[in-house]
Amino acid sequence: QRTGRTGGRTRNCAPQDLVSVVGLEIHAQIHSNTKLFSGSQVGFQAPPNSLVSFFDASLPGTLPVLNRRCVEAAVMTGLALNCTINRKSLFDRKHYFYADLPAGYQITQQRLPIAVDGTLTYSHLGGRNRNTVVTKSVMIKQIQLEQDSGKSLHDDYRSQTLIDLNRAGVGLMELVMEPDMSCGEEAAAAVREMQLILQALGTCQGNMAEGQLRVDANVSVHRPGDPWGIRTEVKNINSARNLARAIDYEIQRQMFVLESGGTVQNETRSFDGKTGHTIPMRDKEGLQDYRFMPEPNLPPLMVYEACSTAPPGVAPSQVVVLEEVRERLPELPSVRRQRLVETYGILPEHSFTLVNEDGLMDYFETVVRETKAGPRKVIGWVMNELQGLLHQQNLSLSQSPISPQALAQILNLQENGQISSSIAKQVFQELWKTPGKTAQQIVKEQDLGMVNDSTEIHRICQKVVDSHPDQVQAIRSGNKKVLNKLMGLVQKETKGRADPVLVRAVLEQKTS
Repeated sequence: QRTGRTGGRTRNCAPQDLVSVVGLEIHAQIHSNTKLFSGSQVGFQAPPNSLVSFFDASLPGTLPVLNRRCVEAAVMTGLALNCTINRKSLFDRKHYFYADLPAGYQITQQRLPIAVDGTLTYSHLGGRNRNTVVTKSVMIKQIQLEQDSGKSLHDDYRSQTLIDLNRAGVGLMELVMEPDMSCGEEAAAAVREMQLILQALGTCQGNMAEGQLRVDANVSVHRPGDPWGIRTEVKNINSARNLARAIDYEIQRQMFVLESGGTVQNETRSFDGKTGHTIPMRDKEGLQDYRFMPEPNLPPLMVYEACSTAPPGVAPSQVVVLEEVRERLPELPSVRRQRLVETYGILPEHSFTLVNEDGLMDYFETVVRETKAGPRKVIGWVMNELQGLLHQQNLSLSQSPISPQALAQILNLQENGQISSSIAKQVFQELWKTPGKTAQQIVKEQDLGMVNDSTEIHRICQKVVDSHPDQVQAIRSGNKKVLNKLMGLVQKETKGRADPVLVRAVLEQKTS
């Protein structure tokens, strides 16, 4: 187990006698056209064993050829996470028997990885109402390049296991975090931030459902002041939500074991998403000897600071230069959030939601560009109306029936004084049901436009005043709040289409 314990912090998400310690290992599949050491294509859901070279199948005499794209991806990820990039790193063989590992060993970086000593800063919503942004950080111990294994497909009906080697040899970055977290919520937030960073960099697509990002969690509990407890490892968790559930269950399970006088076993467990429980897979008492050895077929991996420091006579396409990779770093999620707050004057928690929800920031900025409404008004609509309906119907933003342009049309109608705020919300609901129409069509078809006819408003206001003498008397006696009730009655009469400024002015005149 590589997750280190030096410099670890034990923090508590909830006060209790025992405290928990959580460390993560993330396997991120590198976004590359070809595999780490062969020219085989990388593709999800390709027919079994259709993307396998002789090297991937470990045929005798085949040799690894390092993919430069994978090295650049690891370097770029390391720079984004404030790591030290080792100018020289080494490849090793890690030996273990598994049916979908054809060579009987994995090429990895055990002795000297490509990047070390980084930091991931992440945030989650905390506080009593869960609307305060809590920012924390976790140390990145190392990032190493390694091969993925194939996939075993278990056929229980025929009692046999089939092997698909399409994934064998795909490039992975293993990101090892120090155990600086203490609960599932923190771990899930850290993984989500990592996912956003990798996607922004383009070094990993980060789709957990497709196995592009796989997380192992190391969990232990102890009493404050005592040495850290025996840890368990929960393997291959496939979503941020399940990660939080698995860790929190495992913390409670270990606490129960210790409080009952038992001993926590050093074991590997898996998480059952249906029951919400972790299940033993295998114990680690007999620690496996991986017989690490230097990979004899690969020389040291060299990374250069600038083109001028690269050895003479080597083609530029054969070297990775830090200076060039640094220049290509895109805007990272933390910078994006800060820019949103500074540019649009929105709250930090809103910037947090915009960046974390896939596509929501682009949606918001498109609406702002195409409407006369201010950013704060737009954020209210995006957070309340749009997000509210998406969550209610369990839809993703890409499935929204209302495009940013359609929302901008609604807001422009309101800003131009053609519809009221309550009618705008009604139009939004109608557009959600009939996305083929425009906001203007719905306003016209249902006669929802604002009533600006002064004579008509005077007539309706007079009718309301005449039929509510007690309220009029209360207003004349100094109770101005009652005026709001009369305004509500006028709006009811006009189905919310009367100009509220004009209605208030007319009612004040008639009740003075």
